[in-house]
Amino acid sequence: MGELGIGIGWRHELDLSIARLPGVDWVEVVAENLHADHLPETLLALRRKGMPVLPHAVSLSLGGAEPLDTGRVQHLAEIARAVDAPLVSDHVCFVRAGGLDSGHLMPLPRTREALDVLVANVRLAQSIVDVPFALENIAAVLEWPDAELTEEQFLTELTERTDCRLIIDVANLYANARNIGTDPAAFLDGIPWERLAYVHMAGGIERDGVYHDTHAHPVLPEVLSLLTELRRRTDPPGVLLERDDDYPSDAELASELAALRAAVTV
Repeated sequence: MGELGIGIGWRHELDLSIARLPGVDWVEVVAENLHADHLPETLLALRRKGMPVLPHAVSLSLGGAEPLDTGRVQHLAEIARAVDAPLVSDHVCFVRAGGLDSGHLMPLPRTREALDVLVANVRLAQSIVDVPFALENIAAVLEWPDAELTEEQFLTELTERTDCRLIIDVANLYANARNIGTDPAAFLDGIPWERLAYVHMAGGIERDGVYHDTHAHPVLPEVLSLLTELRRRTDPPGVLLERDDDYPSDAELASELAALRAAVTV
């Protein structure tokens, strides 16, 4: 296991649980849910104990064609400074277009033109934030036509041109395989593992033949198996459990964290 270890997404609903859970080495926070000058005391207490806190943004829209909202990046930078974060992150996606907000992480066309836009926006964001930047693959609801690159090629070139790092969401790989027929093994074989920042894991459920990456259900055995496949290719610096709704008991969370640790322990 790498330098981060096993982490969990910090949420207000889980703050007391996280403080008493065994086996939590670090936390990730949603940057948009926090204010740098009014951080929750429970989060500050974790930081005072030496636990790393990594801000994760969801609204930068780095793949959007509209000019980057640098105010949102400044906010991310402020949160990073407030918690002394070693890394910040967002997603390979867009969330705004034509003055509208999708309320969802939308996939990018895997074209050279879209990659050029993403690269320019990532470089601008990196110039504002004082720490390394990582980008995460998303669960896509569709694939744009006329792709010029596979997802792994797209991410590899992104890292080469920006020197950014990657968060690999294994649950998203599973969701995409179920819903749009992608090949997780081909993805895992094509990723530049030297760029890996850490891994995300989350639960979901199937409804009416569609797999929903809910972050509100236990991690499926199939997703744990994919994490094991990833471990065969690299030793991940960290693995994070995400839970955003229908919060379980401390015992259930501890069991899921232990399962993640077991999957990456050789």
